[in-house]
Amino acid sequence: MAPSAVTTEVIPATQAKQLIPKSKDDPSKELSPLEAISQGVTLPGIPSFSSYEKHRAWILSHMAGAFRVFARKGFTEGMSGHISVRDPEHPHTFWTNPLAKHFATLKASDMVLVDYDGKVVGGNTTRPANGAGFLIHSALHKARPDVHAACHMHGKAGKAWSAFGKKLEMINQDVCYFYGDAQAVYEEFGGVVFSEAEGKRLAAALGEKGKGMILRNHGLLTVGTTVDEAAYLYTLMERSCEIQLMTDAAAALSGNKKILIDDEAAEYTFKMGSDAETLYWEFQPDLEYEYEMSNGVFEN
Repeated sequence: MAPSAVTTEVIPATQAKQLIPKSKDDPSKELSPLEAISQGVTLPGIPSFSSYEKHRAWILSHMAGAFRVFARKGFTEGMSGHISVRDPEHPHTFWTNPLAKHFATLKASDMVLVDYDGKVVGGNTTRPANGAGFLIHSALHKARPDVHAACHMHGKAGKAWSAFGKKLEMINQDVCYFYGDAQAVYEEFGGVVFSEAEGKRLAAALGEKGKGMILRNHGLLTVGTTVDEAAYLYTLMERSCEIQLMTDAAAALSGNKKILIDDEAAEYTFKMGSDAETLYWEFQPDLEYEYEMSNGVFEN
């Protein structure tokens, strides 16, 4: 069966409508997604800090750890790829990685601080930041005050799926974290981003609610309120592209219909798993593993 002949089917859920769990102590109170997933003591929320210095140090260590996780998962491609994180004290500036330094070697002390005008205003100035990355990330941070971190890589599955220029389908529970307006597609490709106008078009395509975007013929981009959230969403979107490609290939070969998750179930899954605190925690196992494997060297 040719790929164009792959068919899909949406089978509505036959069970009773899923309800948001309620507190046993107060049945009128709905549990938060983090409370609902925690059987026993609830995982703590995203940390808060008594000073900008402590908050900044925490951000930079998690940012460096995220790069190392990406390296371990094979998301490196030459000089391509960047993460940006808004500075907690000076929100018109953001931290990003130095150009041409392998992700697996990055530490907190390697990061570069740039402002919205592209000037390097702090951090490690021994290497430049990525020019194309600056234009993408500055446009995102300007357009979305709620976006504190953004990740863009050139992973294999993401590049492969981007060639189709369309959204991922709701074919499993995990991809529902990109349900509805949380997922976008940038339908243009004009080469390496070296113009401010291109960066603005990218930000506009992501929209006000976008969490992940497929850049046609390019790769993937994800955003979050923490670097942990944006990084987890990137790993999830990259894996989701891999699963989509595998599923489409299997469907084309076998002739079997793909069964998609219906809107009601997908929306419920999104609500119960795609909030900032839950997505922050989704990244912690990978980050903790990287800490153990590197003896925490990336925090320095």
